Amino acid sequence: MASLLGLAVFAMVLSGPALAFVPIGGGSDTHVTITRNALLQKVKGTCEAVTENNDYEFKPTGNSPEQIVQACLGPTATGDVSGAKFHSALQEIYLQNGLVDRDFVNSAPHHFNSEAFFEGRSLITDGMAAIKANIRNENFKAARETLGKILHTLQDFYSHSNWVELGNTDPYPSLIRADLPIENIADVNTRTCSDCASGTCPDPILPTVLEKQKLTSGYMGIFSSKKPSGKCSHGGVSDETSRIRPRGGINKDVRHKDNEFYYDAAVKVATAASLELLEDIRLAAGDDDFLRMMGIARSSVLCFVIDTTSSMSGEINETLKVASEIIARKRGTQDEPSEYILVPFNDPKFGPVTKTADPDVMKKEISKLTSGGGGDIREMSFSAIQLALTTAPAYSNIYVFTDAPAKDADLKDTLAALIRTTKSTVNFFMTSSSSRRRRSTGGGFFNDYKDLALASGGQAIQVTKDQLPQATAIILDTSTSALVTVLQQARNPGKPDSFSFDVDASLKNITIYKTGSALTFTLTNPNDITQSSRQTNGALAAISTVGNLWRTTLNADRASGTWQIRITSNIPYTVKVTGQSTIAFIYDFVEEFGGPHPGYALFTGRPQAGQPATLMLPVMGREGPDSLKVKEVSLISVSSSASVVANTTSMGDGSILVTVSSVPEEFVILLKGTDTVSNTDFQRQSTTQMSVSKVNIQATVSSSLEPGKPFTLPFSVLTNGAGGDFTINAQNDRDFKMDYPKSLTLKPGEYSNGTLTITPPPETLSGTDVTLTLKASRGADFNYVVLRLSVLEKITDFFPPVCKIINIVDACSHVSQCKDYVWEVSANITDGNGTGIESVRLNQGNGTLTKVIDSDPAQYRYKASCCAKVFEMVAVDKIGNVGKCFHSIVRSASLKVRMRRNYQGMSTHDGLT
Repeated sequence: MASLLGLAVFAMVLSGPALAFVPIGGGSDTHVTITRNALLQKVKGTCEAVTENNDYEFKPTGNSPEQIVQACLGPTATGDVSGAKFHSALQEIYLQNGLVDRDFVNSAPHHFNSEAFFEGRSLITDGMAAIKANIRNENFKAARETLGKILHTLQDFYSHSNWVELGNTDPYPSLIRADLPIENIADVNTRTCSDCASGTCPDPILPTVLEKQKLTSGYMGIFSSKKPSGKCSHGGVSDETSRIRPRGGINKDVRHKDNEFYYDAAVKVATAASLELLEDIRLAAGDDDFLRMMGIARSSVLCFVIDTTSSMSGEINETLKVASEIIARKRGTQDEPSEYILVPFNDPKFGPVTKTADPDVMKKEISKLTSGGGGDIREMSFSAIQLALTTAPAYSNIYVFTDAPAKDADLKDTLAALIRTTKSTVNFFMTSSSSRRRRSTGGGFFNDYKDLALASGGQAIQVTKDQLPQATAIILDTSTSALVTVLQQARNPGKPDSFSFDVDASLKNITIYKTGSALTFTLTNPNDITQSSRQTNGALAAISTVGNLWRTTLNADRASGTWQIRITSNIPYTVKVTGQSTIAFIYDFVEEFGGPHPGYALFTGRPQAGQPATLMLPVMGREGPDSLKVKEVSLISVSSSASVVANTTSMGDGSILVTVSSVPEEFVILLKGTDTVSNTDFQRQSTTQMSVSKVNIQATVSSSLEPGKPFTLPFSVLTNGAGGDFTINAQNDRDFKMDYPKSLTLKPGEYSNGTLTITPPPETLSGTDVTLTLKASRGADFNYVVLRLSVLEKITDFFPPVCKIINIVDACSHVSQCKDYVWEVSANITDGNGTGIESVRLNQGNGTLTKVIDSDPAQYRYKASCCAKVFEMVAVDKIGNVGKCFHSIVRSASLKVRMRRNYQGMSTHDGLT
């Protein structure tokens, strides 16, 4: 299949036949469409199971991600729910999928080229084990990154091998099961292809290979034309081997008139194979955690970072009060937090992290905090914030309570990198005890916190300890699933200025925040009605103030249209407008790459100064992306409102390719358009403030880490500015031992290479993830790459649990009233000499499952009404291998055939009668 982000895109933005991989006949099957179709189908099926268990129907009003999320979370909870996290999860998987074509372009196993079948299978099965371990440890981001990569490799098997030419219409189960053999591979001496001078001959595979059902794949050489004699090539202009006899190639990446049948067959079976892989992961993880991995949850997490030094007892009590209020007020609504995170810090200690979905556990953990220690003025706040940023999912709101500056200020650039990578918002509640103030060094006491708040789009709220309860209302405001930012600006130095913003009909609970002292303002609505800051309850809004925070809440009957706020102050200030709406967008910087399968891949770090930039920007509407008309995307300065209008290209499904010839020094993204549901104009703004650099740093993670063993990570650094010695610095959130060069000497426009070694301790649990931030700097200019690595114990258990049905009592054969009769199934489950059974659960069926013998094998009994006709039990071992038992009392031959096909290759006893 062709590379990431769609073939049609390249028809529009790339030139030349080598880069325009457009299928003849208007087809558009790519890695991203295959992955999208499989993910949406699997998510829908999972949602159907979840909603059935929760006694409501899964009835999406459309097929867009936001409509699927709304239907999956159901009608029982009130309030709007955003599809942004689901969109973000999908885009993360797509972009990681695309990285395989960029970072592993010459790796045969990653593409099943050159008959590297066992090596390619190992990438998939090791990746599946890592995903399952990550999910068990709730490291969902790491799981998604690996999922995108192994889906690419799995899909390439069907395009790059002769699987479909051999007449196969079902997926090859051995690719996702290391316990099954890969058989009948053409050995190195077996000739596999005939010569094809044109490069696109029909059926170039030799008849003897097809007759003997020999498995082969095309050889690929980007830098070399060598291949074993008589072997098929991959083909295409980038493949040097395709010009050596036998010429041509057997890939089905592009649909043309000579391979239409095989191309279509490869797409179909690659989609089915992706579904099988996803089903295996879903069964191992369980429905709820599978959906959490996919970003389907009601609200952002509630994440507190709390200073526990001696002077902070009041703040700890206030945090408990706020958490309790949020839990009480939002329970049963779409705004009920899906997860709670707590990170305490002191000096010299910080952490550990508490992460729970149980609100009562969160309240208990906060109440257990005690204040003490912290003798000197500075504390380990940045280390704690680093833990929060690497633990919480992307786009989270993090709330920091402290009365002291950071002792670990050397982490400031690392935090800025993590903020830009996760696009999370950090809000600071800064109080000052009298003892700390006496020892402070003047007005810069909290400046680092103010800088990070501005960079993340958060608030830096400075209050006395007595005022803190009034300031924490902002946490209630921002703890919502559908929070959007309409406007965000800052003026430093302060100056009088006016700010306009569009309010559309979908916006609810609109709040304007201003931080600064000695300021006044006037608010004007679209009908020219005004209200000054002196009017606390006026025609337009309710206004309150505490410390340096002004909070203005617009009245519920506010008018749609263009509003204006005029601020008068010569002291630095910020202004931010938020609301609740399902109209939103997310974005990622991407970069174009060439090679045999060109495309766009995720670009990490800061954009390059003076260089063009490209963004992928999915938009979400109230009734899917078709309910929006995007008018303009621009990069605007937070400090001056200056803007650069971008070029946009619609890519379908609500995604927009955004390009600019040069990015500003610092900026956020502003999106303007029309909501066609209400025919009102909207605007949305990103929160994370981006900036540019002349430095570029690249690194690629090729595999998982193993406990106790050094892992080597090559990296490269380039500068488009002046050359010289550049400082290298690395941080990881697990405090694993690292070795790396402390500097590299760079020449302008040339990459210099280095190597970092990181070693997880031997006792590190399998499934642990580590976030590594690698930075290169010279003077004030720096850039970074943020990598997520997984630690995985060496896998020795490849065999799934065995489930065997031993008895069926079926009293349903001739009953007229099914509800008055029952049927039973008894089954034995064992993991043999494996790692042991981790869990056993009912996957299908409305009856009761009971463990009747607790030994090896264990025995389970299922009893159900004759109205519930299907039973499926799933056993998962400690590695994540899945075994199943299935039985149905339905007397339908078609059902029997269908169920046998669905579970082909699984460890199961179907018991169909």
